[in-house]
Amino acid sequence: MNPRRASSSPCAPNPPAGTVGKVDPTASQSSRLTRPDGSPLRVLVVDDEVNLAELIAMALRYEGWDVTMAHTGRKAVDLARELRPDAVVLDIMLPDFDGFEVLRRMRSFDPNVPVLFLTARDAVEDRVAGLTEGGDDYVTKPFSLQEVVARVRALMRRAGAQQAESSSVLVVGDLTLDEDSHEVFRGGDEITLTATEFELLRFLMRNPRRVLSKAQILDRVWNYDFGGQANVVELYISYLRKKIDAGRAPMIHTMRGAGYVLKPAE
Repeated sequence: MNPRRASSSPCAPNPPAGTVGKVDPTASQSSRLTRPDGSPLRVLVVDDEVNLAELIAMALRYEGWDVTMAHTGRKAVDLARELRPDAVVLDIMLPDFDGFEVLRRMRSFDPNVPVLFLTARDAVEDRVAGLTEGGDDYVTKPFSLQEVVARVRALMRRAGAQQAESSSVLVVGDLTLDEDSHEVFRGGDEITLTATEFELLRFLMRNPRRVLSKAQILDRVWNYDFGGQANVVELYISYLRKKIDAGRAPMIHTMRGAGYVLKPAE
């Protein structure tokens, strides 16, 4: 971990025991934002801590957005020029030049792109500097991924993102999940899940064929800081397998040393 950081962890402290398995009921699973033409919003995540950037990107992709990552200021500017993102999550402390310089260069060719500064520097003068330089919002570490997502959504709504009118039904192979009714079917057979099992399956189905680490699952489903709680993921994966895969070709697979992946049965 970079010694420059004020905190060794990017996420908020573990929630109280009574909140285990619960997810913010106001989360935007069926209220997606899109570009005016209906295509996915584009978000650029800039942070030199690769693991942290990947966690943020995963949380944003869960919203249905196209996310690209950069780990240096120079790469961030090049990608912003090429992709013209709808929002940027931008760390101030970068290895080549800082986030303020990144913002100045981006604004030279895209003056209206919304920018959320993300940094461990929480002194008042740093916050003022970030907003004075043209940043639209500011989040300090440690933080909650849900807060980052909510702030990015707010920025893009103000910038004119459209409310999507898309189906709330996820489909992977012969497995379907209705995000509104919370009904789950596989091969026409209804499957009854607990609230936590449902959130875990929804996360897997929103990322089909993508290997998800235990840390990513913990952070998204349980809102835990990663580390020390991986056994709860193993437990709930086993619960899901008994309900989803029992007597059928398996869809949930363990990638040893990497995590879990859900894909259509072969």
